[in-house]
Amino acid sequence: MVQASPKRAADGPVIPDRLYFKIGDVARICGVETYVLRFWETQFPQLKPHKSGTGQRLYRRRDVELALEIQRLVHKEGYTLAGARHALEAAPSHRKRLQPTQSSADQSSERRRASQSPDAAKAALNKVRAELKEIAAMLDNPQPAIRRDRARIIKVRPESDSLFPL
Repeated sequence: MVQASPKRAADGPVIPDRLYFKIGDVARICGVETYVLRFWETQFPQLKPHKSGTGQRLYRRRDVELALEIQRLVHKEGYTLAGARHALEAAPSHRKRLQPTQSSADQSSERRRASQSPDAAKAALNKVRAELKEIAAMLDNPQPAIRRDRARIIKVRPESDSLFPL
């Protein structure tokens, strides 16, 4: 039986070298129940295991590593789910996967455009300010409600007790 080194044991559980993991395997590795993993899938857009033709969840190694990171943040460091989601989005390793990168030329041309047109930015802000004032004026002076005549219900009194006269 092979034992993990002391440093490796302190880092966390060892992930077996496999291509796919079933939800029960990931739950055992992370030390949580399977329903927790299914809930995390709804709360963390980064955690998206593949599903087989029969609907069985198949986690890849990166999904297992992400589940372990979520487990560490939530259970060990005391993050809320929203805080853990924010921490994962801010992490550089996950940011590369989530956001398409812009080339440095695109970024520098954006900066140049922004610095060359302060008048255009000022004009756009003035336009937005005017539109907001117009909306505020509309909200301050609501239109009077239109009164609609409702159909009146008329009680009909039958001459006889029978519904169908003879």
